Amino acid sequence: MELNKNIVQLLEDIVGASYIFVDLETRNHYGHDETEDLIFPPQVVIKPANAKEISQILKIANEYMISVTPIGARTGLSGGALSIYGGIGLSLERLNKILNIDEQNLQVTAEPAVITQVLREAVAEKGLFYPVDPSSMGSCWIGGNVAENSGGARALKYGVTKDYVLNLEVVLANGEIIWTGANTLKNATGYNLTQLMVGSEGTLGIITKIVLKLIPQNKNNLLLLVPFYKANQACEAVSEIFKAGITPSALEFMERDAIEWSAKYVEGINVEIKDDHQAHLLIEVDGNYPEILMQEAEKIVEVLEQFEIDEILFADTEEQKNVLWKMRRSVGEAVKANSIYKEEDTVVPRYELPKLLDGIKRIGKKYGFQSVCYGHAGDGNLHVNIIRGNLSDDAWNIDVTKGIREIFELTVALKGTLSGEHGIGLVQKNYMGIAFSKTHLELMERIKYVFDANNILNPGKIFPDDL
Repeated sequence: MELNKNIVQLLEDIVGASYIFVDLETRNHYGHDETEDLIFPPQVVIKPANAKEISQILKIANEYMISVTPIGARTGLSGGALSIYGGIGLSLERLNKILNIDEQNLQVTAEPAVITQVLREAVAEKGLFYPVDPSSMGSCWIGGNVAENSGGARALKYGVTKDYVLNLEVVLANGEIIWTGANTLKNATGYNLTQLMVGSEGTLGIITKIVLKLIPQNKNNLLLLVPFYKANQACEAVSEIFKAGITPSALEFMERDAIEWSAKYVEGINVEIKDDHQAHLLIEVDGNYPEILMQEAEKIVEVLEQFEIDEILFADTEEQKNVLWKMRRSVGEAVKANSIYKEEDTVVPRYELPKLLDGIKRIGKKYGFQSVCYGHAGDGNLHVNIIRGNLSDDAWNIDVTKGIREIFELTVALKGTLSGEHGIGLVQKNYMGIAFSKTHLELMERIKYVFDANNILNPGKIFPDDL
C-alpha cells in the first residue's frame, strides 16, 4: 500500500516530526547498503527511540499492509537492508546504548545500533572478550551482526554470533514485544526462538535488545604472514595445520590481487609481494602463555615447510600486527575502490577449499570474468569478489549470473552452502533452490507466515521469486 499523508501523520505522531523523513535525499541515503551499486529508497524513513515506538509503528504497518525494512548500519553485502517495495524504512540508529555489562555473569546487554568494535572495546576495559569480529566491525552494528549471524576472522576458534546470543527482545509484526529466551548458558525449555531469530535478516521481527555471552580475555597472541608460490597450496595448508593438532585463533587467505589492492588502498602498508607470490595466509594463535604460543607457531611452521613458501613474516610489534590486520580488513573496500563488484560468500568444509578455488577460477575463464578471492580459510569461508571492470551490461547481468550459479552449484557439490556470514537477502535469494529442496523452502516460508502473516517485515528477501 502507498503511504498517504494520513498514515505519515500517524507515524509522525509516534516519533515526532524530527524523526520522520520523506525528502528524496534522505530516502536515497537510507536506500542503499554496500551491495554492488543498488539503491531502493523507502517511501518514508522513520527513526524510533525504543521498542514501544517500534511496536506502535508495526501495528500501523500491519493494519494497512505496509512493508517495513529494518535499516542498520548499511554495511551489508546481500541487499538485506534495501527497501525493494518502498514502504517504511525503519532506521534503528537511535537504539545505540550498551545497557549493562554484567561482570559477575560475563554478559553484556546492548541495543542493536551499538557499533561492534565499540562493544568489543567496552567489554575489553573490564577484562572481557567478545570474539566476533567481522571485517566491518568499526562501522557495522551488533543488531546487524545478529540479523545476519556474522562471523569474522576469529570464528574458527571462537564461533560466530549465534554462539554468543543468549536472549533477545523482539517486536513482532503485530506490534507485540517479547523476550525470546533466558539469560542463561543452558536452556532446554521449548523451541529455541532466540536462535531462530539469529540470521533471520529482519524477516521475523525487529530486534531491540540483545544479551550476549562474554568470555575472559586472552593476554597474548602471535601473528604470521606466509607467502605462497601457489594459491591452491595455501588452501591445502589450511587443513594440514588443523590435522597437526593446532587451532589458530585466525587463519585468513588472501590471493595476490586481494593483498596487492589492499596494500595500495591503505597507507602505511609495506609488505613485499614478489612477482611469483600467488597468495598469502595470515595466521594468528592466541592464549595466556607465551611459551605455548611459541610452540604452536613452531609446529605451524613445520607444517608450512611442506609447501612451496617464501620467507615467513613474524609480526614483532603491536603496530605491525595492526597494520597486517588493517590490510586484511580493507580488502573489500580496496576491491570496491577499483570496480563495481559482486561478492559471493561461499563456505565449504575446509579440506575442499583447493577444489573450490580451482573451480572458481575455471568458471571465471568460462564466462570471461575476473575474481578476487579472500576470506576466513580456517572455517572454509571464501569470499569471491567478481569484478565488473569493462564487462558489458549483458556480460555482467547474464554471463556473470550464470557463472555465479555454477559457483554455488560447485559449492553445494563440495558439501558447502551459499553463505557463511553475509546472509541471503536480495541478491542471493534466487539461488536458494541450489542448497534447499522445495520442502525445505516451504517449511521456512511457513515459519515466516507464523511470525508475519501479512508479509510486512522485509518482504522480498531470502525466498526465491519462483517459490
